[in-house]
Amino acid sequence: MSNDFKPLQGMSDITGNDVLKWQQIEEQARTVFDTFGYSELRTPLLEKSEVFLHSLGDSSDIVKKEMYALEDRGGRSLVLRPEGTAGTIRYLASLGEEANNLRVYYIGPMFRCERPQAGRKRQFHQIGAEFSSSPNPYADVESIMLQFELLKKYGINDSKIKINTLGSQNDKKNISHGMLTSLNKVKNKFPAKYQNRIDDNVLRVLDWKDEECKKLISELPLITSFMSEDSLIYFNKVKDILTEMDIEIEHDPKLVRGLDYYNHTVWEITHNSLGSQDAIAGGGRYTIQTGKKQINGVGFALGIERLILASNNEGEDLPKKNGYWIVSLGENTIIENMKLSNKIRSLGHRCGMDLENKSIKSQLRKADKFGATKVLIRGDQELINNKIIEKNLDKGSQQEFDLNEWIGILGERNASI
Repeated sequence: MSNDFKPLQGMSDITGNDVLKWQQIEEQARTVFDTFGYSELRTPLLEKSEVFLHSLGDSSDIVKKEMYALEDRGGRSLVLRPEGTAGTIRYLASLGEEANNLRVYYIGPMFRCERPQAGRKRQFHQIGAEFSSSPNPYADVESIMLQFELLKKYGINDSKIKINTLGSQNDKKNISHGMLTSLNKVKNKFPAKYQNRIDDNVLRVLDWKDEECKKLISELPLITSFMSEDSLIYFNKVKDILTEMDIEIEHDPKLVRGLDYYNHTVWEITHNSLGSQDAIAGGGRYTIQTGKKQINGVGFALGIERLILASNNEGEDLPKKNGYWIVSLGENTIIENMKLSNKIRSLGHRCGMDLENKSIKSQLRKADKFGATKVLIRGDQELINNKIIEKNLDKGSQQEFDLNEWIGILGERNASI
């Protein structure tokens, strides 16, 4: 494709069979969310900068180098949304008391100005859910269960749930002080380019991938050693409930999330087919201050692009198109076949036809591209006799029907035929 017609690097056109996969993913998500009592929320793609600056934290990678920030003609600082939680919380804060115990989900594009790679685009898409609730181990487990149920529906079986605790909001100061004290004792052993990053966000140190850093970090005290007894009881309760629910987990004491608003339970779901960037989804409990309001909640997001990569590796087939294609034998039949196609669609069936007088071979090629399972053939003779020929493309068989009789049968058929 010429560069003149390509989208921006890191962004993609989604069409053809790919769109079918996306539609299937979105429809399955809506079905699962409905069974858990979640309703859909659609927030704007463009938000005021402070929506994210105040909630994500100044030291996060998103804020420091990944946000698409711009200024409009009125001089307002705006951001293309980089994630779904902050905008959702901005909406929940506007509801007042109505937001308590509200469950919402979102499906849509997010934007981050980072280096594109497999399953990681500058415009990417997420399915996410937020449950506005005070700290509650049962709510945390329900959120994990919901995300796990989604992945099962998508045929993602070879995944692993890693879980950890970041302690309560009240623990943060003690955890930060304890970690910094421990790190400062070995700070000069870290590679030079990492030493100045220790003070930015001490918990992010645990997520560094450099092998030399990982060895030094492995010798540090666990963050749980700086937490209150209540926080440890909370986390043990979460693990116990998950065990009771037969959900297998791995406690990863070095698992952190990259945003400041997380506390208590955090988790990540990985898939071994995605290489070094193996996270397919993640979530956690959070506390977000927006304006004068503080909202507690728990939620998660999963990346659709990464989900598709994982499902392709597990051999998940694309959904198949279906429906009818009408073949017109001669220009005189086109208008009558247009009437028939409209009738078929009104009965809930997918139907297409060629609107030009083309050869049968050409029309059958288009039927195949359309994904039709049955072809309906009508020429001048069929119009005179009020007949229709139905050809089953899967079986290679065909049968002639009285048109009125065929329409009656069609009304009784399932729309998925």
